Amino acid sequence: MLDLRHFTASALQPLLDEERENWARLLSWDYRSSAEMILRYVEGKILPGYVVLQQGRLAGYCFFVYEGSKGVIGDVFVRREAMSVRDAADSLLSNAIATLQQSPGVRRVEAQLLPHETGTLAGPFLREGFRQYPRLFMELPLAPETRRRPPEGKPRLPAIPDGVEVRRWLEADYQPAAAVITASYAGHMDADINDQYRSANGSLRFLNNIVRFPGCGVFDAAASFVAIDRSTRALSGLVLCSRVREDVGHVTQVCVVPDWRGRRLGEALLRMTMAELQRRRFSALTLTVTQANRAVALYKRLGFGIGRVFDAFVWDE
Repeated sequence: MLDLRHFTASALQPLLDEERENWARLLSWDYRSSAEMILRYVEGKILPGYVVLQQGRLAGYCFFVYEGSKGVIGDVFVRREAMSVRDAADSLLSNAIATLQQSPGVRRVEAQLLPHETGTLAGPFLREGFRQYPRLFMELPLAPETRRRPPEGKPRLPAIPDGVEVRRWLEADYQPAAAVITASYAGHMDADINDQYRSANGSLRFLNNIVRFPGCGVFDAAASFVAIDRSTRALSGLVLCSRVREDVGHVTQVCVVPDWRGRRLGEALLRMTMAELQRRRFSALTLTVTQANRAVALYKRLGFGIGRVFDAFVWDE
């Protein structure tokens, strides 16, 4: 096992090219912007991680990042033709986990392995006491010829609930949106998976990552909406969308504060995003959700199907 920082971006390029194909095939996701960001960090010798060699050739890699007292495993990838792919991935992850757990000041480690089926890479995490959360990657076809029909008797476009108004995302929404996310996820299982949801500052960092950086696609302000309580003028809910391919949107966040739950506000926000993308002739909309989250029923009612089940892992000192 060798340190990723000993290798050049050009050496890693073939692996990332194959990984781009993998993301496109499995997730309809254009991985170019993420790959370019990884290559910049590799070229700068600032991305911690490990690589595995096979007959002197790079066969796989794993990288991670530090966020204060938390470590986040960003990705693990092994070439399809590499011998014993699972063993190579197990070795890469075991080394990354050990490094993070032994790093001074690190008290928490998170990982979400979207391209990998649930259970396939669980071994290294479960051996070290991580909690495992199966999550769903869900897809909604938007092209008229492939779109699933809503169930009979269900209104196609529910009215915006009384007492709230909806508009598109603005730059001024960062702070109030962070408050909405924190309030929405208080005591929720997703706040264990992503501890940024637990505080306003953490939620603000999450929003900055979503809106300003390309890790989850290119933020699409025209397809992102906020709901405002008419009586208090406070944000009561939001839906954020990014473009992960030229014609594919991805919901990066949808949440509603407790006082507004049960009034179909989240459904109305999602339908507005769906309608905006349909107007622009997008072919699909995707999202991820924890399998045990009751919102899965809403997404299925809207026509989302399960594309794959993957895992999130969390460890606390």
